[in-house]
Amino acid sequence: MQGIYLIALVFMLIGWVVQMQLRRKFKEYSEIPLSAGLTGKEVAEKMLRAHGITDVKVVSVEGQLTDHYNPLKKTLNLSPDVYNGNNAAAAAVAAHECGHAVQHATAYPWLQFRSALVPVISVTSNIVQWVLLAGIIFVNTFPNLLLIGIIMFASVALFAFITLPVEFDASRRGLAWLESSGITSTLEYEKAKDALWWAAMTYVVSALATLTTLFYYLMIYMRRRN
Repeated sequence: MQGIYLIALVFMLIGWVVQMQLRRKFKEYSEIPLSAGLTGKEVAEKMLRAHGITDVKVVSVEGQLTDHYNPLKKTLNLSPDVYNGNNAAAAAVAAHECGHAVQHATAYPWLQFRSALVPVISVTSNIVQWVLLAGIIFVNTFPNLLLIGIIMFASVALFAFITLPVEFDASRRGLAWLESSGITSTLEYEKAKDALWWAAMTYVVSALATLTTLFYYLMIYMRRRN
């Protein structure tokens, strides 16, 4: 079990570094006023209208970096700093979340695939660690229990990797609109792009951590079988 703790520690450290860099970037870019004079809320509403989306409501939610699009309620949820912010960081986040709304409106395949897995992952993620632990403890008596845990964890890894094209595409859509609409100057656009890149890296680190952990459990299973 020491191996899994080492993997967790390594990726926890990498994740912490990326998260700290992300927060530093957003703090820095939050101090760059948007020349268009629009708040995150106004940027989001403008982008939604530009894409013919009229049934999504832009609302404010508590917290920091809690921004997300809810496809069930059709709400674009922006944290207070983004909702009220008139800066490059707020514009970047608002445009990114709008990117998800556009994905939903255009039936983007990767988003549909990801949404279809949500009910499975919501159940699997809550019990998979216990199944894997029991599988390792009883691997010689009930080897199939560990295999079941590995299959469950594989679904979690699949979900993490499916999330990557969804997030990268949302940023691509948001940035393309910011540039084409003239909402951002060249400097503001570059800062928005950099901020979203670091945000995407948090998903990359999470996906790699999940994949590495999956291979670790597979090695345990194969070694015990032999």
